[in-house]
Amino acid sequence: MQEQLKAFDQEVNEFVDYMFGDRDPRVRGWLMLDSYLPTFALTMLYLLFICLGTMFMKNRPALSLRGLLIVYNFGITVLSFYMLIELILATWEGNYNLQCQNLTSAGEADIRVARVLWWYYFSKVIEFADTVFFVLRKKNNQITFLHVYHHASMFNIWWCVMNWIPCGQSFFGPTLNSFIHILMYSYYGLSVIPSMRKYLWWKKYLTQAQLIQFLFTITHTLSAAVKPCGFPFGCLTFQFSYMATLVVLFINFYVKTYRKASSKANVKEIPLVTEIKNGFHKDYLKEINGALKKKAQ
Repeated sequence: MQEQLKAFDQEVNEFVDYMFGDRDPRVRGWLMLDSYLPTFALTMLYLLFICLGTMFMKNRPALSLRGLLIVYNFGITVLSFYMLIELILATWEGNYNLQCQNLTSAGEADIRVARVLWWYYFSKVIEFADTVFFVLRKKNNQITFLHVYHHASMFNIWWCVMNWIPCGQSFFGPTLNSFIHILMYSYYGLSVIPSMRKYLWWKKYLTQAQLIQFLFTITHTLSAAVKPCGFPFGCLTFQFSYMATLVVLFINFYVKTYRKASSKANVKEIPLVTEIKNGFHKDYLKEINGALKKKAQ
């Protein structure tokens, strides 16, 4: 069985190498990067857990998990803060070009960027816990196509990024995303504490911030395509296409969420005109009664 698994692993990796070419030798031997099977297997387990977990929890009470959620969300916030600061320092050290940066010219700074981006890749499997908590808390309305697609695809895409383009132009999206995740996971962590909810003013801006992030990343990608610097053009094309799908899905989510909220607010503001008594609307009867009282006085 072990020999068969090794043979299958070799075949998969040979196919991947055939599709994408030679890998970056600077990241060989790094945890989970030499073989695609761990990333693929964890993604399959993630999808399987969603299916089986929701069925298992269907007739069971939702779990609270308050303490675990606080630790988890603040843990991701701290990791995101570390990645943001380290990416800024590493790219500054390497004198990275914001418009377009190749994969080799910054020397040791490129390795420093790659180390941070490995943590970014690994954080994507940690973030599978977002969905695990939704399942255990029976928040099935949160397990949307956008949510699952984003989590599953990012983990696999970043395995490819780390093997072929682990530095250079790849730094930009994770830098923005780390900042967004500081806002997002700090909100999630604080929202678990009831006394803090009234202070969380930035919730409504999170989806807008994510959309702005995607648009900036698309702009950055196009800038490297228009004025190339040696970064692989195929990778730029893929990144543009993937980010475009996220923009479409997030806009759809934003419109549905906030249009629904706006509709509910409008319904509350519109006075009910069906409150009739003896053939008259109650507001009309109030007017008549008021006039009669003034006359009697």
